[in-house]
Amino acid sequence: LSPALIPALNAGDRILAVDSKSTKGLSLEDASELIRGKVGSSVTLRIARPGQGIFEIELTRAQIEIPSVRYSVKQEGNLRVGYISLNEFSSHAAEQMQRAIRNLNQQKVNAYVLDLRGNPGGLLFSSIEIARMWMQEGEIVSTIDRIGGKQAYTANRTALTNLPLAILVDGNSASASEILTGALKDNKRATVIGSRTFGKAAVQSVHALSDGSGLTVTVSRYYLPSGEDISLKGIVPDIRQELTLEQRQLLSSQPGWRGTSKDPQYGRAIAVLKSTTASGPGTLSQPINSGRVW
Repeated sequence: LSPALIPALNAGDRILAVDSKSTKGLSLEDASELIRGKVGSSVTLRIARPGQGIFEIELTRAQIEIPSVRYSVKQEGNLRVGYISLNEFSSHAAEQMQRAIRNLNQQKVNAYVLDLRGNPGGLLFSSIEIARMWMQEGEIVSTIDRIGGKQAYTANRTALTNLPLAILVDGNSASASEILTGALKDNKRATVIGSRTFGKAAVQSVHALSDGSGLTVTVSRYYLPSGEDISLKGIVPDIRQELTLEQRQLLSSQPGWRGTSKDPQYGRAIAVLKSTTASGPGTLSQPINSGRVW
């Protein structure tokens, strides 16, 4: 959407409809697809805003670049945490993740929190490349196409760190997010915290059509290292930490609270990491000095 018009939307606004189509019951991914469109075209959103009621706003679509990865160092008592938020598995996500991990390693963090909440997925190979940054060995994911052909993807001993890791997920963590989460969970590389993930196990290809629209075709299904098919059931976290409706609304309206003491799921992750590293810094695993990831 046009950056000049984005201020017309506020954090905490609820999108009730996109071009008269109700968003009720839609996943984050499906709603995002409705909003996206040809550059220069317009989209009308019906908005509910606290204190202002319901109104409509017309926005112009534009090509904008949003960083897939945001990261920072957080000092949590004696624990120096590298907090990484990944919002989409885009074509640039692996490069940005590699830069984030290396930068945080240089800042001498001794644990990581990887936030995949609200991440609807993206490119299969992006999730595989990113998994290889966290895993030294083991299977990441396998796919089976429509004629039964199977392809397994594994780590290739190019991990950038083996420091303690906690992953945050929710019901909008889908597709490539679930590939990464499942790989790190099944290989016991990370502790997964939050709520059950979305449950999308389809690998899809988008074919551009002459009118500017696209056709999405499912080309294969994916399976976690355990062999589990998570279709429609998602991944159950190692530690269930559900948010109340009020907590979800607060974090949505105050995005700056994510990854802070006001974020209950992040707080649980810090407690887990402190417990993991309680035996002292001498027992902490160290960053791995490696070359290119792929």
